Amino acid sequence: MEILYPCCAGLDVHKKTVVACIRRLGPDGRADVQVRSFGATTAELLALGDWLAAHGVARVAMESTGVYWKPVWHLLEDRFELMLVNAQHIKQVPGRKTDVKDCQWIAELLQYGLLRASFVPPKPIRELRDLTRQRTQLVAERARAVNRVQKVLEDANIKLAGVAADVLGVSGRAMIRSLIAGRDDPAELAELARGRMRSKRPQLREALRGRIDEHHRFLLATLLDQIEALEGLIGRFDARIAEVAAPYDESVERMRTIPGVDRRAAEALLAEVGPDMGQFPTAGHLCSWAGMCPGNNESAGKRRGGRTTPGSRWLRSALVQAAWAAGHTKATRLGNVYRGWVKRLGRKRATMALGHKILVIVYELLSRRDDYHDLLEPIRAA
Repeated sequence: MEILYPCCAGLDVHKKTVVACIRRLGPDGRADVQVRSFGATTAELLALGDWLAAHGVARVAMESTGVYWKPVWHLLEDRFELMLVNAQHIKQVPGRKTDVKDCQWIAELLQYGLLRASFVPPKPIRELRDLTRQRTQLVAERARAVNRVQKVLEDANIKLAGVAADVLGVSGRAMIRSLIAGRDDPAELAELARGRMRSKRPQLREALRGRIDEHHRFLLATLLDQIEALEGLIGRFDARIAEVAAPYDESVERMRTIPGVDRRAAEALLAEVGPDMGQFPTAGHLCSWAGMCPGNNESAGKRRGGRTTPGSRWLRSALVQAAWAAGHTKATRLGNVYRGWVKRLGRKRATMALGHKILVIVYELLSRRDDYHDLLEPIRAA
């Protein structure tokens, strides 16, 4: 095979150590291999960079091992052309698994150009990605706490959820605070309703007649404090994300023109795929990388299945939520397409297919630097 890089290096990254292999093609055509181990501290990683530079290395490859590759990448990205590769794509031959052999194997594959680089966005987008993912986790944690509040209310036979669409809305929160304070008269609690909820006071008086004791009050008080603390953290993350995403507001606003994509979803999509679609040759490559395409499982001319391939769970979650919102819009092309697909594919497959379609639209909008124009067309087959 043809050698593409006469001098390159492979790194086997671990929590406490980094084993590096420099592979250089000699004048006689034979490969000269040098292996050295370094620690994972900042001083050791800087020494690793100096050692690689002293030997004339320009290109370095490493496995994506947990989060341990990130500090190595941060300290070396300005000095070398780095390549992050999926560990599943470069498995060693069974029986030859050691740290030294792993780094030698990575360097050899790199030298022959047999490695496929993973997509690593630039530093500002990586920071935005950390923020949006953390916000997503906080939102999910808040949802779990809200479900626990509902569980405590049901345990006390308080049927507030049967009347109020949002148990923790302005009215529901005031009623729960009143219950925590020891006021459990249904008529008095129903008078705390605000806005359109006031028309439901007769139903509220019946729903708020339960058997709540000190145990329930303690649980509700702690859960409500937890929810309010999480809401405060989510607000801080929203502000920070808006600040970090400010240079990309044009891309965010462009994605918001797609039905079902609000600002939070647009920020999450931007953080996962970045604003530059030049990383992906076509929209199909982007969808395949995201795990939004049917997989290929064919043998003897028979197709065994088409389960979607593994991809970014964060991106998939954002696309599925956007697809669900877009599918329930009225008088939009995406809403019409979704309702046509549901009849044949079912809700889950139709939502996934619409998420794929939204990602294709995102690719086209960011590539062409254009807004989404909704043109209602007849429903076509998926």
